[in-house]
Amino acid sequence: MKALENLLVKKIKPHFQKGGKFEKFYYGYDAHETLLFTPDHVTKSGAHIRDNLDSKRMMFTVVLALIPCLLFGIYNAGLQEFAAAGQLAGKTMADFMLAGALKVLPILAVTYGVGLSLEMAFAIARKHEVSEGFLVSGILITLIVPTTIPLWQVGVATAFGVVIGLEVFGGTGMNILNPALVTRAFIFFAYPGQISGDAVWVDGFTGATPLGAAAAASGDVVQYLANTGVGELKFTFENMLYGFTSGSIGETSVIACAIGAIFLLITGVASWRVMVAMLLGGYLMGVILNVAAGSFPDNAFLRLPPHYHLVMGGFMFGLVFMATEPVTAAQTNKGKWIYGILIGILAIIIRTVNPAYPEGVMLAILLMNVFAPLIDHYVVQGNIKRRMARA
Repeated sequence: MKALENLLVKKIKPHFQKGGKFEKFYYGYDAHETLLFTPDHVTKSGAHIRDNLDSKRMMFTVVLALIPCLLFGIYNAGLQEFAAAGQLAGKTMADFMLAGALKVLPILAVTYGVGLSLEMAFAIARKHEVSEGFLVSGILITLIVPTTIPLWQVGVATAFGVVIGLEVFGGTGMNILNPALVTRAFIFFAYPGQISGDAVWVDGFTGATPLGAAAAASGDVVQYLANTGVGELKFTFENMLYGFTSGSIGETSVIACAIGAIFLLITGVASWRVMVAMLLGGYLMGVILNVAAGSFPDNAFLRLPPHYHLVMGGFMFGLVFMATEPVTAAQTNKGKWIYGILIGILAIIIRTVNPAYPEGVMLAILLMNVFAPLIDHYVVQGNIKRRMARA
């Protein structure tokens, strides 16, 4: 690392500093230097102290938390491919990982290639540091799309997410919507034939998924799920818990999401209030729908046990990595409870009531991103009124 630091800082950096021949590209260089080494930035005025925990390192912490989902997603992509072909017998973990990597890694490469190029272009044009948020957004976009999606659609959608979801607001820290979810929403609405055409696309896979099966179920929905699946891999509660089901690349495994959640909570990056609130909101809505199911005999999805909702689709992935995104979530403690509960409630309502879209996590989080500032406003105003009354 010392040799690399000498090369980048002592030999290459002067060419990008003021007066150097690559001066106008300084912020592109700065993005790489500050990612690898502790920034040497200093504060010019005011009583501020800089330390080595900058936002890039905080984002890198989230990337580390996403690694279990990425690795399991690669494994499961290969597993589902062989299961769909009826070729599970004799296959090893190495076979699953190789087959999955051939599908997932090109998507990851296109996402980062397009996203980071646009980030650097905007930074150079505006003469400010490269926004570090795409370190997380790039891997999130990869994990919430299907392995079957054309790479050109990934590139176009990523560009839309970066420009419309991030840069038009001024970059990371200024955006009101989660850029990864803006990308996902663009794919869903711009290319409906790829997502919800004759072959049902739910949470990322063409063909049968747990949510798609539950939406089409009749009679005993739990038994229907247990008899449905991809090849030998049926949609049992255990398989959905572990993640051995079809779905988006990184969303299927509750266990992998839980590992990431523990890491984020220990490091203090994510809010436990939002996580618990969304979990409670989703479970509560599941209970209410069970009670109301008798009035809607044609909708077997309403009779699904509440705990099933928590392990299906992208609920846990959204809970851990999307709803807790610090820029777009509510900021006050009470606001975080309200924000999380409403996301959980809306996600279950959308997935069970709307037959055209049996997954509601993406839309629920995007909707509450918009209302998060309003929630915080009323929480703060309520605190001010109570303090004024006491005074």
